Amino acid sequence: MSLAATAPHGFLSPTGVEIAFLLVGLVTLGAALITVTTRQLVHAALWLVVALGGLAVEYLLLTAEFIAWVQVLIYVGSVVVLLLFGLMLTRAPIGRSPDADSGNRLPALVVAVGAAGALVWVVTDAFRATWIDLDGPAAGTTRITGESLFRHWVLPFEALSVLLLAALVGAIVLSRKTRAETPGTPDPAKIPGDQEGAR
Repeated sequence: MSLAATAPHGFLSPTGVEIAFLLVGLVTLGAALITVTTRQLVHAALWLVVALGGLAVEYLLLTAEFIAWVQVLIYVGSVVVLLLFGLMLTRAPIGRSPDADSGNRLPALVVAVGAAGALVWVVTDAFRATWIDLDGPAAGTTRITGESLFRHWVLPFEALSVLLLAALVGAIVLSRKTRAETPGTPDPAKIPGDQEGAR
């Protein structure tokens, strides 16, 4: 047996999975930055699809296939579609919109860095003494994750579905108000042709 085969795996000898994880992470980070900096709302929603899809690939590389497909079905397939649906219903500008930039990039950057630092600190403090048995059964399989989700996290899961429904109803209400308040929009009840046809 050669010395290279018996050498322990270290930081300077990454595997193909680790290299792919790093590359996908960089693409996901770039897509997320474009999402929050572009002035075109539709482009922001499409780049959000790339960012969320990159997260799903990262979950697959971590052998958490259930979380990866939940990411695709719920976030990419539902949340982003709901955002596009809301943009269409509220007649948001399709092209470049100067109003999409409020000029508060520096405070937003400070808040984002602070939130990221707090999240890293909380996760590090919570799992500092937690050890994962890599030789045991995979912790991200469909069976284990499904049992944990629907046994201990049923109420947050249902709350998320109610939140998505409320967002959809809110988009429909906003679109109806916008259409009613737009000057020059004819009222269907006052169109003579419709009244004659009704008679």
